[in-house]
Amino acid sequence: MGLQIIVGVVVLVAILIAVSLRVLPEYERGVMFTLGRMTGVKGPGLFFVVPVLQRMFKIDTRVSVMDVPPQDVISRDNVSVKVNAVVYFRVIESDKAVVEVADYRDAVSQLAQTTLRSVLGQHELDEMLASREKLNTDIQEILDQHTDPWGIKVANVEIKQVDLEENITKAIARQAEAERARRAKVINSEGERQAAENLSLAAQQLSTEPQAIQLRYMQTLVDIAGDNNSTIVFPLPMDLIEPLMDLTRNGNSASVDTSANDDDQPDS
Repeated sequence: MGLQIIVGVVVLVAILIAVSLRVLPEYERGVMFTLGRMTGVKGPGLFFVVPVLQRMFKIDTRVSVMDVPPQDVISRDNVSVKVNAVVYFRVIESDKAVVEVADYRDAVSQLAQTTLRSVLGQHELDEMLASREKLNTDIQEILDQHTDPWGIKVANVEIKQVDLEENITKAIARQAEAERARRAKVINSEGERQAAENLSLAAQQLSTEPQAIQLRYMQTLVDIAGDNNSTIVFPLPMDLIEPLMDLTRNGNSASVDTSANDDDQPDS
Protein backbone atom coordinates (compact mmCIF):
# COMPACT_ATOMS: atom_id res chain seq x y z
CA MET A 1 0.00 0.00 0.00
CA GLY A 2 2.79 2.41 0.87
CA LEU A 3 4.54 1.64 -2.41
CA GLN A 4 1.38 2.45 -4.35
CA ILE A 5 1.08 5.78 -2.60
CA ILE A 6 4.67 6.63 -3.41
CA VAL A 7 4.19 5.65 -7.04
CA GLY A 8 1.00 7.71 -7.21
CA VAL A 9 2.75 10.74 -5.72
CA VAL A 10 5.62 10.39 -8.18
CA VAL A 11 3.23 10.12 -11.10
CA LEU A 12 1.26 13.15 -9.86
CA VAL A 13 4.44 15.19 -9.49
CA ALA A 14 5.56 14.15 -12.95
CA ILE A 15 2.22 15.21 -14.43
CA LEU A 16 2.36 18.55 -12.62
CA ILE A 17 5.91 19.16 -13.88
CA ALA A 18 4.92 18.24 -17.43
CA VAL A 19 1.94 20.56 -17.27
CA SER A 20 3.99 23.37 -15.74
CA LEU A 21 6.87 23.28 -18.20
CA ARG A 22 6.82 25.87 -21.00
CA VAL A 23 9.30 26.32 -23.83
CA LEU A 24 9.24 29.43 -25.96
CA PRO A 25 11.34 30.02 -29.10
CA GLU A 26 13.57 33.04 -29.56
CA TYR A 27 10.88 35.15 -31.26
CA GLU A 28 8.17 34.64 -28.58
CA ARG A 29 7.65 36.05 -25.09
CA GLY A 30 5.28 34.96 -22.32
CA VAL A 31 3.50 37.61 -20.26
CA MET A 32 2.84 36.07 -16.82
CA PHE A 33 -0.18 36.76 -14.61
CA THR A 34 -0.27 35.41 -11.04
CA LEU A 35 -3.69 35.50 -9.42
CA GLY A 36 -4.71 38.19 -11.93
CA ARG A 37 -1.69 40.44 -11.48
CA MET A 38 1.03 40.77 -14.09
CA THR A 39 4.24 39.42 -12.63
CA GLY A 40 6.68 39.73 -15.53
CA VAL A 41 7.67 38.52 -18.94
CA LYS A 42 9.24 35.09 -19.48
CA GLY A 43 11.18 33.58 -22.35
CA PRO A 44 12.71 32.59 -24.54
CA GLY A 45 13.70 29.12 -23.34
CA LEU A 46 12.45 26.80 -20.58
CA PHE A 47 10.48 27.98 -17.53
CA PHE A 48 7.64 26.93 -15.23
CA VAL A 49 4.05 28.07 -15.03
CA VAL A 50 2.21 27.12 -11.84
CA PRO A 51 -1.12 25.59 -12.82
CA VAL A 52 -4.27 27.35 -11.60
CA LEU A 53 -2.27 30.13 -9.93
CA GLN A 54 -0.52 31.47 -13.04
CA ARG A 55 -1.58 32.22 -16.58
CA MET A 56 0.59 33.00 -19.61
CA PHE A 57 -0.11 35.02 -22.78
CA LYS A 58 2.25 34.37 -25.70
CA ILE A 59 3.34 37.32 -27.84
CA ASP A 60 5.12 37.06 -31.19
CA THR A 61 7.88 39.69 -31.39
CA ARG A 62 8.68 39.23 -35.07
CA VAL A 63 7.84 41.87 -37.68
CA SER A 64 4.22 41.45 -38.72
CA VAL A 65 2.78 42.41 -42.09
CA MET A 66 -0.76 43.76 -42.19
CA ASP A 67 -2.78 44.63 -45.27
CA VAL A 68 -4.93 47.73 -44.95
CA PRO A 69 -8.22 47.19 -46.83
CA PRO A 70 -9.00 49.60 -49.70
CA GLN A 71 -10.23 52.91 -48.36
CA ASP A 72 -12.46 55.46 -50.11
CA VAL A 73 -10.55 58.74 -49.97
CA ILE A 74 -11.62 62.16 -51.24
CA SER A 75 -8.57 64.27 -52.03
CA ARG A 76 -8.25 67.97 -51.32
CA ASP A 77 -9.18 68.75 -54.95
CA ASN A 78 -12.39 66.66 -54.60
CA VAL A 79 -11.27 63.54 -56.50
CA SER A 80 -12.59 60.21 -55.21
CA VAL A 81 -10.01 57.39 -55.16
CA LYS A 82 -9.56 53.98 -53.55
CA VAL A 83 -6.27 53.48 -51.71
CA ASN A 84 -4.85 50.40 -50.01
CA ALA A 85 -1.62 50.01 -48.10
CA VAL A 86 0.53 47.59 -46.10
CA VAL A 87 1.88 48.17 -42.56
CA TYR A 88 5.02 46.59 -41.08
CA PHE A 89 5.14 46.56 -37.27
CA ARG A 90 6.49 44.55 -34.34
CA VAL A 91 5.87 44.24 -30.60
CA ILE A 92 8.78 45.62 -28.61
CA GLU A 93 7.14 45.63 -25.15
CA SER A 94 5.11 42.47 -24.67
CA ASP A 95 3.59 43.47 -21.34
CA LYS A 96 2.06 46.67 -22.78
CA ALA A 97 0.72 44.81 -25.84
CA VAL A 98 -1.28 42.60 -23.45
CA VAL A 99 -2.24 45.03 -20.69
CA GLU A 100 -2.81 48.31 -22.55
CA VAL A 101 -4.91 47.08 -25.48
CA ALA A 102 -7.38 44.22 -25.85
CA ASP A 103 -6.34 43.12 -29.37
CA TYR A 104 -3.29 44.98 -30.63
CA ARG A 105 -3.54 43.63 -34.21
CA ASP A 106 -7.13 44.81 -34.63
CA ALA A 107 -6.24 48.13 -33.00
CA VAL A 108 -3.35 48.70 -35.41
CA SER A 109 -5.56 47.79 -38.37
CA GLN A 110 -8.33 50.23 -37.42
CA LEU A 111 -5.87 52.99 -36.65
CA ALA A 112 -4.10 52.46 -39.99
CA GLN A 113 -7.38 52.77 -41.90
CA THR A 114 -8.43 56.01 -40.24
CA THR A 115 -4.94 57.51 -40.53
CA LEU A 116 -4.73 56.59 -44.22
CA ARG A 117 -7.98 58.40 -44.98
CA SER A 118 -7.06 61.40 -42.83
CA VAL A 119 -3.57 61.95 -44.27
CA LEU A 120 -4.43 61.38 -47.93
CA GLY A 121 -7.51 63.59 -47.67
CA GLN A 122 -5.23 66.55 -46.95
CA HIS A 123 -3.38 66.22 -50.28
CA GLU A 124 -4.30 66.66 -53.93
CA LEU A 125 -4.39 63.82 -56.42
CA ASP A 126 -1.09 64.82 -58.06
CA GLU A 127 0.62 64.66 -54.67
CA MET A 128 -0.79 61.18 -54.02
CA LEU A 129 0.67 59.95 -57.30
CA ALA A 130 3.99 61.81 -57.25
CA SER A 131 4.90 62.15 -53.55
CA ARG A 132 4.18 58.64 -52.33
CA GLU A 133 7.39 58.38 -50.29
CA LYS A 134 6.51 61.48 -48.28
CA LEU A 135 2.98 60.22 -47.65
CA ASN A 136 4.36 56.87 -46.47
CA THR A 137 6.62 58.65 -44.00
CA ASP A 138 3.81 60.86 -42.68
CA ILE A 139 1.48 57.90 -42.10
CA GLN A 140 4.26 55.86 -40.46
CA GLU A 141 5.13 58.64 -38.03
CA ILE A 142 1.49 59.14 -36.99
CA LEU A 143 0.92 55.41 -36.48
CA ASP A 144 4.16 55.01 -34.54
CA GLN A 145 3.21 57.88 -32.24
CA HIS A 146 -0.23 56.43 -31.47
CA THR A 147 0.92 52.81 -31.03
CA ASP A 148 3.86 53.62 -28.76
CA PRO A 149 1.70 53.33 -25.55
CA TRP A 150 0.81 49.82 -26.70
CA GLY A 151 4.46 48.76 -26.89
CA ILE A 152 4.32 48.51 -30.71
CA LYS A 153 6.83 49.92 -33.18
CA VAL A 154 5.56 50.70 -36.69
CA ALA A 155 8.58 50.14 -38.89
CA ASN A 156 7.20 51.08 -42.28
CA VAL A 157 4.05 51.93 -44.23
CA GLU A 158 3.74 51.47 -47.99
CA ILE A 159 0.86 52.70 -50.15
CA LYS A 160 0.30 49.80 -52.53
CA GLN A 161 -2.17 51.12 -55.07
CA VAL A 162 -4.24 54.19 -55.89
CA ASP A 163 -7.30 53.24 -57.97
CA LEU A 164 -8.88 56.02 -60.01
CA GLU A 165 -12.21 56.21 -61.79
CA GLU A 166 -12.17 55.73 -65.56
CA ASN A 167 -12.98 59.36 -66.39
CA ILE A 168 -10.20 60.57 -64.09
CA THR A 169 -7.75 58.17 -65.74
CA LYS A 170 -8.68 59.50 -69.20
CA ALA A 171 -8.31 63.09 -68.02
CA ILE A 172 -4.85 62.36 -66.62
CA ALA A 173 -3.87 60.67 -69.88
CA ARG A 174 -5.00 63.73 -71.87
CA GLN A 175 -3.10 65.99 -69.51
CA ALA A 176 0.07 63.92 -69.88
CA GLU A 177 -0.28 63.92 -73.68
CA ALA A 178 -0.72 67.70 -73.72
CA GLU A 179 2.34 68.10 -71.51
CA ARG A 180 4.43 65.94 -73.85
CA ALA A 181 3.22 67.96 -76.85
CA ARG A 182 4.13 71.19 -75.07
CA ARG A 183 7.62 69.93 -74.31
CA ALA A 184 8.09 68.78 -77.90
CA LYS A 185 7.11 72.22 -79.22
CA VAL A 186 9.43 73.94 -76.77
CA ILE A 187 12.33 71.67 -77.74
CA ASN A 188 11.58 72.18 -81.45
CA SER A 189 11.43 75.96 -81.15
CA GLU A 190 14.62 75.99 -79.10
CA GLY A 191 16.35 73.92 -81.79
CA GLU A 192 15.16 76.31 -84.51
CA ARG A 193 16.43 79.29 -82.53
CA GLN A 194 19.85 77.74 -82.06
CA ALA A 195 19.99 76.76 -85.74
CA ALA A 196 19.11 80.33 -86.77
CA GLU A 197 21.82 81.73 -84.51
CA ASN A 198 24.39 79.31 -85.93
CA LEU A 199 23.39 80.15 -89.53
CA SER A 200 23.65 83.87 -88.77
CA LEU A 201 27.13 83.41 -87.32
CA ALA A 202 28.17 81.28 -90.30
CA ALA A 203 26.87 83.87 -92.76
CA GLN A 204 28.78 86.64 -90.98
CA GLN A 205 31.97 84.62 -91.05
CA LEU A 206 31.57 83.68 -94.73
CA SER A 207 30.90 87.30 -95.68
CA THR A 208 34.34 88.28 -94.38
CA GLU A 209 36.15 85.49 -96.25
CA PRO A 210 35.42 85.36 -100.03
CA GLN A 211 37.67 82.29 -100.38
CA ALA A 212 35.51 80.46 -97.89
CA ILE A 213 32.46 81.20 -100.03
CA GLN A 214 34.18 79.69 -103.06
CA LEU A 215 35.15 76.57 -101.08
CA ARG A 216 31.62 76.21 -99.81
CA TYR A 217 30.33 76.56 -103.36
CA MET A 218 32.66 73.81 -104.57
CA GLN A 219 31.63 71.55 -101.71
CA THR A 220 27.96 72.07 -102.61
CA LEU A 221 28.70 71.04 -106.19
CA VAL A 222 30.42 67.89 -104.96
CA ASP A 223 27.42 67.04 -102.77
CA ILE A 224 25.00 67.54 -105.65
CA ALA A 225 27.11 65.49 -108.07
CA GLY A 226 27.23 62.62 -105.54
CA ASP A 227 23.45 62.12 -105.73
CA ASN A 228 21.81 60.00 -108.45
CA ASN A 229 19.98 62.92 -110.03
CA SER A 230 18.91 63.07 -113.66
CA THR A 231 18.99 66.86 -113.63
CA ILE A 232 21.72 68.88 -111.93
CA VAL A 233 21.42 72.61 -111.41
CA PHE A 234 24.73 74.44 -110.96
CA PRO A 235 24.28 77.69 -109.06
CA LEU A 236 26.75 80.37 -110.10
CA PRO A 237 27.85 82.94 -107.56
CA MET A 238 27.28 86.51 -108.56
CA ASP A 239 30.91 87.45 -107.98
CA LEU A 240 31.90 85.04 -110.78
CA ILE A 241 29.47 86.28 -113.43
CA GLU A 242 29.50 90.00 -112.55
CA PRO A 243 32.76 90.63 -114.58
CA LEU A 244 31.15 89.00 -117.63
CA MET A 245 28.01 91.04 -117.13
CA ASP A 246 30.12 94.21 -116.85
CA LEU A 247 31.90 93.40 -120.11
CA THR A 248 28.58 92.79 -121.81
CA ARG A 249 27.15 96.04 -120.52
CA ASN A 250 30.27 97.96 -121.59
CA GLY A 251 30.12 96.41 -125.08
CA ASN A 252 26.47 97.30 -125.47
CA SER A 253 27.16 100.86 -124.35
CA ALA A 254 29.98 101.21 -126.88
CA SER A 255 27.71 99.93 -129.71
CA VAL A 256 24.99 102.38 -128.79
CA ASP A 257 27.45 105.30 -128.75
CA THR A 258 28.84 104.37 -132.18
CA SER A 259 25.38 104.15 -133.70
CA ALA A 260 24.47 107.52 -132.25
CA ASN A 261 27.58 109.14 -133.66
CA ASP A 262 26.88 107.73 -137.14
CA ASP A 263 23.36 109.11 -137.08
CA ASP A 264 24.60 112.57 -136.06
CA GLN A 265 27.02 112.94 -139.04
CA PRO A 266 25.49 114.97 -142.03
CA ASP A 267 25.03 113.33 -145.37
CA SER A 268 27.63 114.35 -147.98
